Amino acid sequence: MRIVVIRHGKVLHDWKKWCTSAEFDEQCSLYDKAPIDVASIGTAPASAMSNNAQNIYISELNRTLQTAEAIFGKRDFKRTSLINEVPLRSGFDTAVKMPLWFWNVLGRLQWLTGIKRQPEIKAHTTIRAEQFVKQIIKSNEDCAIVTHGFFMHTLIKALRKEGFTADKNRVEYRNGEAIVLRRDD
Repeated sequence: MRIVVIRHGKVLHDWKKWCTSAEFDEQCSLYDKAPIDVASIGTAPASAMSNNAQNIYISELNRTLQTAEAIFGKRDFKRTSLINEVPLRSGFDTAVKMPLWFWNVLGRLQWLTGIKRQPEIKAHTTIRAEQFVKQIIKSNEDCAIVTHGFFMHTLIKALRKEGFTADKNRVEYRNGEAIVLRRDD
């Protein structure tokens, strides 16, 4: 079985560098609605897809649809919330402006440590990824998955747990980058 995991294209959104908690939450919402830069995708995903995947899975966020259409053209994609990005919100309420990096790091630390301020914690993200992996293994067909940078780590870990090996090992996946995973049954 062969799976190509693709990170969506670069999102055309200029983040505010300093935000109150409410401004950070608004920035996250605007980012989720912003279009992608199609030029950021490049040719790597297309060349990795030489296997003619039977299904192409995308998340519910538009940036994965736009990326999939840029790579594969307009067609039917399988949309699922199981591969959505891990949602992020401010770590606490304040009218004091904090740097963007602070909000990002605090939110991800809260996700990691299970603080319920975040819409989803790591345990729930792991369950979501494992459910999705079980579904695609059950279908036993080559596929492509267009998803999100932070979620990719959990997804790839779940795939490795099921015996898949990856052609790349990264700490960070670039926008438009494709990773090929294989499992011999």
